Amino acid sequence: MVDVDSAMRTSAYSGGKRRSKKSDDDKQKEKESRLIEPFNPAEHALKEKAEAYSMWLVIVYGLAVCVFMRYSFMPTLTEPERVLWLLPVLLAVTVPPLHKVLMPSKYYDLFTFSNWFRACFLYVFTWLALSFMLVNPPMGDIAAPAIASGLDIEATDGVESASWSKGTYTVGLNQDTVEIVLGMAVRDNVDAENATIVASVWYHGELLKDSEGSVIGDLTDGSAVVGSLTDALADYSAVDGNWTRGYAKNTLTSAQMGPKIAPRSEDIGLAWDLGELGPGEYEVRVTLSEVGDPWEQNVWTANYRLVITQVA
Repeated sequence: MVDVDSAMRTSAYSGGKRRSKKSDDDKQKEKESRLIEPFNPAEHALKEKAEAYSMWLVIVYGLAVCVFMRYSFMPTLTEPERVLWLLPVLLAVTVPPLHKVLMPSKYYDLFTFSNWFRACFLYVFTWLALSFMLVNPPMGDIAAPAIASGLDIEATDGVESASWSKGTYTVGLNQDTVEIVLGMAVRDNVDAENATIVASVWYHGELLKDSEGSVIGDLTDGSAVVGSLTDALADYSAVDGNWTRGYAKNTLTSAQMGPKIAPRSEDIGLAWDLGELGPGEYEVRVTLSEVGDPWEQNVWTANYRLVITQVA
């Protein structure tokens, strides 16, 4: 029977015996592994200089690609296409060859995979950041005006329920017909009042007509500049925020903003009195356009559904 003390002495002796069997080579390698790599100031300065040259080369390359795409390539198109972002991103593979051509070999040979990864990332970021500057006001404008937040109707007696979802506005009535004042708002990144709008209401494939057969569905009489629709602007102001969908709230502060169809102060509200409407499905077609840069026209279109049902 072996006691604990004897077992521990035997184990210590065996461990010491195994440790004593290390060769001189093993001891030398163990000693070298504990040494700190010596610092070479000249080599470090050379690498810092190489990375500085690389940084400016990549920034200039990203700027050159951005300027080419904005002022040479984009004017040949009429609308946004995938090639506008795909081509510059694919050009990232040319970053290492570009360094090899333009930089001395004493710098180029110092770069590793991590250097190339950082250089490609810097190129893509430079191109993307400068592109945002060159295609938005005041350098350019490629964003078409749009309807701010769908449709709404003036709150009035006879409307039992209302809901807006994915381009469809469903209104439930508790009577046969109700007076409908249709509202919407135009939004743009700059100067929404000068956008051109074409808006119309269709019923059973035809422009909406009143009870006497007169066409009332051509809301803008063809095309019109938003700021020139004085009657529609006045009708929107007359509603005085009394819209069925209510007011929007700031998601951070919960403070009340403008009506849900025009929550921002820059949105241009428009409204039209459609008279008495009963149950049925109506289609609201809207086209907005403006003079763009570099494209001649920035165009936006949408078709909304106004579904009126009788629920009581």
